[in-house]
Amino acid sequence: MDEAVVLRIGHFRESDLWLRLLCRGRGALTLFAFGGSRSRRRFCGCLDVFNTLHCRVKVSGRGDFLNLEEAVLLRGPRDLRHDWRRMGLAANCLRFLEALGVDEEAAGESFALLEELRDVLEHGRELPHLLPLFFRLRLAGALGFAPNLGQCGVCGAEAGASAVFVVDEGRLLCRSCRARRPLAETRYCVEISRRGLDVLRAVQQTFPSAWPVEALAASERRACARLIDGFVQYHLGLAWENGSFRRV
Repeated sequence: MDEAVVLRIGHFRESDLWLRLLCRGRGALTLFAFGGSRSRRRFCGCLDVFNTLHCRVKVSGRGDFLNLEEAVLLRGPRDLRHDWRRMGLAANCLRFLEALGVDEEAAGESFALLEELRDVLEHGRELPHLLPLFFRLRLAGALGFAPNLGQCGVCGAEAGASAVFVVDEGRLLCRSCRARRPLAETRYCVEISRRGLDVLRAVQQTFPSAWPVEALAASERRACARLIDGFVQYHLGLAWENGSFRRV
């Protein structure tokens, strides 16, 4: 038995379903629910995206797939399903988690992150402008991919009023170290202010309910977005394109 959040559902044959779940104890898994679109006794109509379920899972007789034998609804969104804008943000985050994958070691933290994201989307009066990007940075950190956004990656000095993030190296450079590097060696860079770095560090260290919602200046938002997007593409190999993530 385990708790799991539903990431995606698909149909095959007349009444059978496949599901992509994030399990609290086992990470992201694909399971099959035979009779899932009809059975009320075993699934109680609870198989829907972003629901948290209490699941009973069994390995198939030949050991080649996992079978969802029974599920009970524990938690799920209500008003969120009627807000197309917020559901779009949710779908973006779910697709990223699904594309990135979550192993057993990172399962607990990733599960808690996803559940709190759902609560914020359901109940939060205001949302961060960059919420999907913040989620990507935070989930990457949960999986062990967390760039150091506090100190220069060369001299170790604290970031000053502004710094440069070298995307292909995945590290910050202070102004002094940046000035000593040939342009050709640090061409793919993002200049970012202290305020932008403070926001990103706060995202790395907290869960969605604590993410800052105050508006950054437009230039600071663009810098934060470019830093996260560049890091995810270069170091995680994922890019958002035409409504889904693709490997790059």
